[in-house]
Amino acid sequence: MRRSLANILWLGLKELASLGRDPVMAGLIVYAFTIAVDAVATGARMEVINASIAIVDHDRSTLSRELEAAFLPPYFQEPARLAAQAVDAAMADGSFTFVLDIPPAFERDLLAGRRPEIQVNVDATAMSQAGAGAGYVQSIIERTVETHLAGEVDGEHDPVTLVTRVHFNPNLSELWFKAVMQVINAITILSVVLVGAAVIREREQETLEHLLVMPLRAFEVMLAKVWANGLVILVAATASLYLVVNWFLGVPIVGSVGLFILGAVVYLFSVTSLGILLATIARSMPQFGLLAIPVFIVMYLLSGATTPLEAMPELLQTLMQAAPATHFVSFAQAVLYRGADLAIVWPWLAAMAGLGIAFFSVALARFRRMLQ
Repeated sequence: MRRSLANILWLGLKELASLGRDPVMAGLIVYAFTIAVDAVATGARMEVINASIAIVDHDRSTLSRELEAAFLPPYFQEPARLAAQAVDAAMADGSFTFVLDIPPAFERDLLAGRRPEIQVNVDATAMSQAGAGAGYVQSIIERTVETHLAGEVDGEHDPVTLVTRVHFNPNLSELWFKAVMQVINAITILSVVLVGAAVIREREQETLEHLLVMPLRAFEVMLAKVWANGLVILVAATASLYLVVNWFLGVPIVGSVGLFILGAVVYLFSVTSLGILLATIARSMPQFGLLAIPVFIVMYLLSGATTPLEAMPELLQTLMQAAPATHFVSFAQAVLYRGADLAIVWPWLAAMAGLGIAFFSVALARFRRMLQ
Protein backbone atom coordinates (compact mmCIF):
# COMPACT_ATOMS: atom_id res chain seq x y z
CA MET A 1 0.00 0.00 0.00
CA ARG A 2 2.78 2.43 0.95
CA ARG A 3 4.68 1.61 -2.25
CA SER A 4 1.55 2.16 -4.33
CA LEU A 5 0.95 5.57 -2.74
CA ALA A 6 4.61 6.48 -3.35
CA ASN A 7 4.27 5.50 -7.01
CA ILE A 8 1.13 7.63 -7.37
CA LEU A 9 2.91 10.58 -5.70
CA TRP A 10 6.03 10.43 -7.87
CA LEU A 11 4.08 9.84 -11.07
CA GLY A 12 1.93 12.84 -10.21
CA LEU A 13 5.00 15.00 -9.65
CA LYS A 14 6.23 13.86 -13.06
CA GLU A 15 2.92 15.07 -14.54
CA LEU A 16 3.34 18.46 -12.87
CA ALA A 17 6.90 18.76 -14.18
CA SER A 18 5.71 17.86 -17.66
CA LEU A 19 2.98 20.48 -17.49
CA GLY A 20 5.49 23.07 -16.28
CA ARG A 21 7.57 22.45 -19.42
CA ASP A 22 4.54 23.05 -21.65
CA PRO A 23 4.15 26.86 -21.94
CA VAL A 24 1.17 26.60 -24.30
CA MET A 25 -0.88 24.52 -21.88
CA ALA A 26 0.18 26.64 -18.91
CA GLY A 27 -0.79 29.78 -20.82
CA LEU A 28 -4.16 28.24 -21.66
CA ILE A 29 -4.84 27.62 -17.97
CA VAL A 30 -3.98 31.22 -17.05
CA TYR A 31 -6.07 32.61 -19.90
CA ALA A 32 -9.11 30.41 -19.18
CA PHE A 33 -9.32 31.49 -15.54
CA THR A 34 -8.51 35.20 -16.00
CA ILE A 35 -9.10 36.92 -19.34
CA ALA A 36 -11.75 34.48 -20.51
CA VAL A 37 -13.77 34.85 -17.29
CA ASP A 38 -13.71 38.66 -17.55
CA ALA A 39 -14.45 38.68 -21.30
CA VAL A 40 -17.44 36.34 -21.03
CA ALA A 41 -18.85 37.97 -17.91
CA THR A 42 -18.61 41.57 -19.13
CA GLY A 43 -18.64 41.15 -22.92
CA ALA A 44 -21.58 39.19 -24.27
CA ARG A 45 -24.79 40.39 -22.62
CA MET A 46 -28.17 38.70 -22.96
CA GLU A 47 -30.00 41.28 -20.86
CA VAL A 48 -31.20 44.68 -22.08
CA ILE A 49 -28.19 46.97 -21.79
CA ASN A 50 -27.51 50.14 -23.79
CA ALA A 51 -30.18 49.28 -26.39
CA SER A 52 -30.40 51.72 -29.30
CA ILE A 53 -33.75 53.46 -29.72
CA ALA A 54 -35.17 56.18 -31.95
CA ILE A 55 -38.46 58.09 -31.86
CA VAL A 56 -40.57 59.39 -34.72
CA ASP A 57 -42.57 62.15 -33.04
CA HIS A 58 -45.57 63.24 -35.13
CA ASP A 59 -47.34 64.65 -32.06
CA ARG A 60 -44.69 66.98 -30.59
CA SER A 61 -46.69 67.32 -27.39
CA THR A 62 -45.79 67.38 -23.72
CA LEU A 63 -46.61 63.67 -23.44
CA SER A 64 -44.45 62.71 -26.42
CA ARG A 65 -41.53 64.57 -24.86
CA GLU A 66 -42.14 62.77 -21.56
CA LEU A 67 -42.06 59.45 -23.41
CA GLU A 68 -38.74 60.36 -24.99
CA ALA A 69 -37.28 61.30 -21.61
CA ALA A 70 -38.49 58.06 -20.00
CA PHE A 71 -35.97 55.88 -21.83
CA LEU A 72 -32.90 56.09 -19.63
CA PRO A 73 -29.50 54.42 -19.25
CA PRO A 74 -28.29 51.81 -18.56
CA TYR A 75 -31.12 49.99 -20.35
CA PHE A 76 -31.40 52.34 -23.33
CA GLN A 77 -29.20 54.82 -25.13
CA GLU A 78 -30.40 58.39 -25.38
CA PRO A 79 -33.30 58.28 -27.88
CA ALA A 80 -32.52 59.67 -31.31
CA ARG A 81 -34.97 61.78 -33.34
CA LEU A 82 -35.87 60.16 -36.63
CA ALA A 83 -37.92 61.25 -39.62
CA ALA A 84 -40.75 58.96 -40.73
CA GLN A 85 -39.24 58.36 -44.17
CA ALA A 86 -35.94 57.24 -42.61
CA VAL A 87 -37.40 54.42 -40.48
CA ASP A 88 -37.12 51.63 -43.05
CA ALA A 89 -33.51 52.46 -43.90
CA ALA A 90 -32.53 52.76 -40.22
CA MET A 91 -34.06 49.38 -39.40
CA ALA A 92 -32.54 47.74 -42.48
CA ASP A 93 -28.98 48.77 -41.67
CA GLY A 94 -29.33 47.91 -37.98
CA SER A 95 -28.90 51.45 -36.67
CA PHE A 96 -31.61 50.99 -34.04
CA THR A 97 -33.10 48.01 -32.22
CA PHE A 98 -36.31 49.89 -31.36
CA VAL A 99 -38.12 52.68 -33.20
CA LEU A 100 -41.22 54.27 -31.67
CA ASP A 101 -43.68 55.99 -34.01
CA ILE A 102 -45.91 58.37 -32.04
CA PRO A 103 -48.96 59.34 -34.15
CA PRO A 104 -50.29 62.91 -34.62
CA ALA A 105 -52.69 64.19 -31.95
CA PHE A 106 -51.66 61.35 -29.63
CA GLU A 107 -52.04 63.34 -26.40
CA ARG A 108 -55.27 65.01 -27.54
CA ASP A 109 -56.87 61.66 -28.39
CA LEU A 110 -55.89 60.24 -25.01
CA LEU A 111 -57.41 63.18 -23.15
CA ALA A 112 -60.57 62.79 -25.24
CA GLY A 113 -60.94 59.19 -24.09
CA ARG A 114 -59.96 57.61 -27.37
CA ARG A 115 -57.39 54.79 -27.67
CA PRO A 116 -54.60 55.92 -30.01
CA GLU A 117 -51.82 53.47 -30.88
CA ILE A 118 -48.05 53.82 -30.78
CA GLN A 119 -46.19 51.73 -33.31
CA VAL A 120 -43.09 49.99 -31.93
CA ASN A 121 -40.71 48.65 -34.57
CA VAL A 122 -38.35 45.97 -33.23
CA ASP A 123 -35.27 44.59 -34.96
CA ALA A 124 -35.71 40.92 -34.02
CA THR A 125 -32.30 39.97 -35.45
CA ALA A 126 -30.95 41.42 -32.18
CA MET A 127 -32.75 38.56 -30.47
CA SER A 128 -31.05 38.83 -27.08
CA GLN A 129 -32.44 42.34 -26.58
CA ALA A 130 -35.53 42.27 -28.79
CA GLY A 131 -37.65 39.93 -26.67
CA ALA A 132 -37.03 41.40 -23.23
CA GLY A 133 -36.56 44.92 -24.59
CA ALA A 134 -40.03 44.99 -26.17
CA GLY A 135 -41.48 44.28 -22.74
CA TYR A 136 -39.39 47.08 -21.26
CA VAL A 137 -40.63 49.51 -23.93
CA GLN A 138 -44.27 48.57 -23.36
CA SER A 139 -43.95 48.92 -19.59
CA ILE A 140 -42.24 52.33 -19.88
CA ILE A 141 -44.90 53.63 -22.27
CA GLU A 142 -47.79 52.40 -20.13
CA ARG A 143 -46.32 53.82 -16.93
CA THR A 144 -45.50 57.19 -18.50
CA VAL A 145 -48.96 57.55 -20.03
CA GLU A 146 -50.65 56.52 -16.79
CA THR A 147 -48.60 59.01 -14.79
CA HIS A 148 -49.29 61.78 -17.28
CA LEU A 149 -53.05 61.25 -17.27
CA ALA A 150 -53.43 60.83 -13.51
CA GLY A 151 -50.95 63.47 -12.45
CA GLU A 152 -49.31 60.84 -10.26
CA VAL A 153 -49.93 57.17 -9.65
CA ASP A 154 -51.73 56.48 -6.41
CA GLY A 155 -50.82 52.92 -5.47
CA GLU A 156 -53.34 52.86 -2.61
CA HIS A 157 -56.24 52.70 -5.09
CA ASP A 158 -54.78 49.89 -7.21
CA PRO A 159 -56.87 46.69 -6.89
CA VAL A 160 -53.70 44.61 -6.48
CA THR A 161 -50.34 45.69 -5.09
CA LEU A 162 -47.44 43.67 -6.41
CA VAL A 163 -44.43 43.52 -4.12
CA THR A 164 -41.35 41.95 -5.73
CA ARG A 165 -38.45 40.72 -3.66
CA VAL A 166 -35.36 39.54 -5.53
CA HIS A 167 -33.17 37.13 -3.57
CA PHE A 168 -29.47 36.33 -4.06
CA ASN A 169 -29.03 38.80 -6.98
CA PRO A 170 -31.02 41.92 -6.04
CA ASN A 171 -29.87 43.98 -9.04
CA LEU A 172 -30.58 41.12 -11.48
CA SER A 173 -27.01 41.49 -12.73
CA GLU A 174 -26.20 39.00 -15.45
CA LEU A 175 -22.50 39.46 -14.69
CA TRP A 176 -22.90 37.77 -11.30
CA PHE A 177 -24.24 34.65 -12.96
CA LYS A 178 -21.97 34.47 -16.00
CA ALA A 179 -18.71 35.04 -14.10
CA VAL A 180 -19.15 32.00 -11.86
CA MET A 181 -20.54 29.86 -14.68
CA GLN A 182 -17.49 30.67 -16.81
CA VAL A 183 -15.20 29.43 -14.03
CA ILE A 184 -17.19 26.18 -13.99
CA ASN A 185 -16.98 25.88 -17.79
CA ALA A 186 -13.21 26.42 -17.62
CA ILE A 187 -12.93 23.65 -15.02
CA THR A 188 -14.87 21.29 -17.28
CA ILE A 189 -12.95 22.01 -20.47
CA LEU A 190 -9.47 22.07 -18.98
CA SER A 191 -10.04 18.93 -16.91
CA VAL A 192 -10.78 16.93 -20.03
CA VAL A 193 -8.09 18.63 -22.14
CA LEU A 194 -5.22 18.42 -19.67
CA VAL A 195 -5.56 14.81 -18.64
CA GLY A 196 -6.55 13.62 -22.11
CA ALA A 197 -3.64 15.46 -23.72
CA ALA A 198 -1.28 13.96 -21.13
CA VAL A 199 -2.31 10.43 -22.11
CA ILE A 200 -2.18 11.13 -25.85
CA ARG A 201 1.19 12.89 -25.54
CA GLU A 202 2.77 9.95 -23.72
CA ARG A 203 1.38 7.56 -26.30
CA GLU A 204 2.70 9.63 -29.23
CA GLN A 205 6.10 10.10 -27.58
CA GLU A 206 6.16 6.39 -26.66
CA THR A 207 6.89 7.11 -23.00
CA LEU A 208 4.09 4.75 -22.04
CA GLU A 209 6.41 1.94 -23.09
CA HIS A 210 8.83 3.02 -20.37
CA LEU A 211 6.06 2.59 -17.81
CA LEU A 212 5.51 -0.99 -18.96
CA VAL A 213 8.98 -2.04 -17.81
CA MET A 214 8.51 -0.49 -14.38
CA PRO A 215 6.71 -2.15 -11.44
CA LEU A 216 3.68 0.09 -11.94
CA ARG A 217 0.02 -0.67 -12.28
CA ALA A 218 -2.43 1.02 -14.60
CA PHE A 219 -4.42 2.14 -11.56
CA GLU A 220 -1.41 4.05 -10.22
CA VAL A 221 -0.66 5.72 -13.55
CA MET A 222 -4.26 6.82 -13.98
CA LEU A 223 -4.69 8.10 -10.44
CA ALA A 224 -1.45 10.08 -10.71
CA LYS A 225 -2.73 11.86 -13.81
CA VAL A 226 -6.05 12.56 -12.10
CA TRP A 227 -4.61 14.12 -8.94
CA ALA A 228 -1.82 16.08 -10.62
CA ASN A 229 -3.92 17.71 -13.34
CA GLY A 230 -6.88 18.09 -11.00
CA LEU A 231 -4.71 19.89 -8.44
CA VAL A 232 -3.53 22.43 -11.02
CA ILE A 233 -7.08 23.18 -12.12
CA LEU A 234 -8.36 23.36 -8.54
CA VAL A 235 -5.70 25.90 -7.54
CA ALA A 236 -6.35 27.97 -10.68
CA ALA A 237 -10.13 27.88 -10.19
CA THR A 238 -9.90 28.90 -6.53
CA ALA A 239 -7.56 31.77 -7.37
CA SER A 240 -9.90 32.86 -10.17
CA LEU A 241 -12.88 32.77 -7.82
CA TYR A 242 -11.17 35.07 -5.33
CA LEU A 243 -9.07 37.33 -7.57
CA VAL A 244 -11.09 37.62 -10.79
CA VAL A 245 -14.71 36.95 -9.84
CA ASN A 246 -14.82 38.41 -6.34
CA TRP A 247 -12.12 41.10 -6.35
CA PHE A 248 -11.83 42.29 -9.97
CA LEU A 249 -15.45 41.85 -11.12
CA GLY A 250 -16.97 42.58 -7.72
CA VAL A 251 -19.24 39.52 -7.62
CA PRO A 252 -20.06 38.61 -3.99
CA ILE A 253 -19.46 35.04 -2.85
CA VAL A 254 -22.29 34.24 -0.46
CA GLY A 255 -21.62 30.62 0.40
CA SER A 256 -18.72 28.56 1.68
CA VAL A 257 -15.71 28.45 -0.63
CA GLY A 258 -14.45 25.43 1.31
CA LEU A 259 -17.62 23.50 0.47
CA PHE A 260 -17.29 24.58 -3.16
CA ILE A 261 -13.71 23.27 -3.22
CA LEU A 262 -14.91 19.95 -1.81
CA GLY A 263 -17.48 19.69 -4.60
CA ALA A 264 -14.87 20.73 -7.16
CA VAL A 265 -12.56 17.93 -5.99
CA VAL A 266 -15.32 15.35 -6.49
CA TYR A 267 -16.21 16.87 -9.86
CA LEU A 268 -12.59 16.93 -10.99
CA PHE A 269 -12.26 13.23 -10.19
CA SER A 270 -15.31 12.56 -12.34
CA VAL A 271 -14.46 14.73 -15.33
CA THR A 272 -10.74 13.87 -15.45
CA SER A 273 -11.74 10.21 -15.51
CA LEU A 274 -13.97 11.08 -18.46
CA GLY A 275 -11.00 12.77 -20.13
CA ILE A 276 -8.87 9.62 -19.76
CA LEU A 277 -11.74 7.56 -21.15
CA LEU A 278 -11.91 9.77 -24.24
CA ALA A 279 -8.11 9.59 -24.61
CA THR A 280 -8.22 5.78 -24.63
CA ILE A 281 -10.74 5.90 -27.47
CA ALA A 282 -8.84 8.40 -29.62
CA ARG A 283 -5.67 7.38 -31.46
CA SER A 284 -4.12 10.82 -31.90
CA MET A 285 -4.39 14.37 -30.64
CA PRO A 286 -6.59 15.55 -33.57
CA GLN A 287 -8.95 12.63 -32.97
CA PHE A 288 -9.08 13.46 -29.28
CA GLY A 289 -9.94 17.07 -30.07
CA LEU A 290 -12.74 16.08 -32.44
CA LEU A 291 -14.08 13.62 -29.87
CA ALA A 292 -13.90 16.08 -26.98
CA ILE A 293 -15.57 19.03 -28.75
CA PRO A 294 -19.11 17.56 -28.83
CA VAL A 295 -18.69 16.48 -25.20
CA PHE A 296 -17.80 20.08 -24.25
CA ILE A 297 -20.72 21.52 -26.21
CA VAL A 298 -23.29 19.17 -24.70
CA MET A 299 -22.08 19.73 -21.13
CA TYR A 300 -21.83 23.50 -21.67
CA LEU A 301 -25.22 24.05 -23.26
CA LEU A 302 -27.33 21.43 -21.49
CA SER A 303 -25.91 21.33 -17.96
CA GLY A 304 -27.90 24.34 -16.73
CA ALA A 305 -25.02 26.81 -17.01
CA THR A 306 -26.70 28.70 -19.88
CA THR A 307 -30.31 27.47 -19.89
CA PRO A 308 -32.29 26.25 -16.85
CA LEU A 309 -32.53 22.48 -16.85
CA GLU A 310 -36.28 22.58 -16.19
CA ALA A 311 -36.80 24.50 -19.45
CA MET A 312 -35.58 21.50 -21.47
CA PRO A 313 -37.65 18.51 -22.64
CA GLU A 314 -38.15 15.88 -19.94
CA LEU A 315 -36.26 13.21 -21.89
CA LEU A 316 -33.26 15.51 -22.22
CA GLN A 317 -33.40 16.35 -18.52
CA THR A 318 -33.26 12.63 -17.74
CA LEU A 319 -30.37 11.98 -20.14
CA MET A 320 -28.34 14.89 -18.74
CA GLN A 321 -28.38 13.30 -15.29
CA ALA A 322 -25.59 11.08 -16.66
CA ALA A 323 -23.36 14.15 -17.13
CA PRO A 324 -21.38 15.22 -14.03
CA ALA A 325 -21.50 18.84 -15.20
CA THR A 326 -25.27 18.92 -14.62
CA HIS A 327 -24.86 18.09 -10.95
CA PHE A 328 -21.84 20.36 -10.46
CA VAL A 329 -23.64 23.38 -11.94
CA SER A 330 -26.58 22.84 -9.56
CA PHE A 331 -24.16 22.30 -6.68
CA ALA A 332 -22.11 25.44 -7.43
CA GLN A 333 -25.18 27.64 -7.86
CA ALA A 334 -26.64 26.44 -4.58
CA VAL A 335 -23.39 26.95 -2.65
CA LEU A 336 -21.98 30.16 -4.15
CA TYR A 337 -25.23 32.00 -4.91
CA ARG A 338 -27.63 30.83 -2.23
CA GLY A 339 -25.27 29.85 0.59
CA ALA A 340 -26.50 26.25 0.81
CA ASP A 341 -24.80 23.90 3.27
CA LEU A 342 -23.77 20.26 3.05
CA ALA A 343 -27.16 19.00 4.25
CA ILE A 344 -28.73 20.46 1.09
CA VAL A 345 -26.11 19.72 -1.57
CA TRP A 346 -25.01 16.20 -0.59
CA PRO A 347 -27.22 14.51 -3.26
CA TRP A 348 -25.29 16.34 -6.00
CA LEU A 349 -21.99 15.33 -4.38
CA ALA A 350 -23.13 11.71 -4.27
CA ALA A 351 -24.21 11.82 -7.92
CA MET A 352 -20.86 13.25 -9.04
CA ALA A 353 -18.98 10.67 -6.99
CA GLY A 354 -21.03 7.82 -8.46
CA LEU A 355 -20.50 9.03 -12.02
CA GLY A 356 -16.79 9.51 -11.29
CA ILE A 357 -16.43 5.92 -10.09
CA ALA A 358 -18.25 4.67 -13.19
CA PHE A 359 -16.09 6.73 -15.57
CA PHE A 360 -12.90 5.77 -13.71
CA SER A 361 -13.74 2.08 -13.82
CA VAL A 362 -14.46 2.04 -17.55
CA ALA A 363 -11.42 4.21 -18.28
CA LEU A 364 -9.21 1.94 -16.15
CA ALA A 365 -10.30 -1.15 -18.06
CA ARG A 366 -9.55 0.51 -21.39
CA PHE A 367 -6.30 1.98 -20.09
CA ARG A 368 -5.09 -1.46 -19.04
CA ARG A 369 -5.80 -2.83 -22.51
CA MET A 370 -4.01 0.14 -24.03
CA LEU A 371 -0.90 -0.50 -21.92
CA GLN A 372 -0.92 -4.15 -22.90
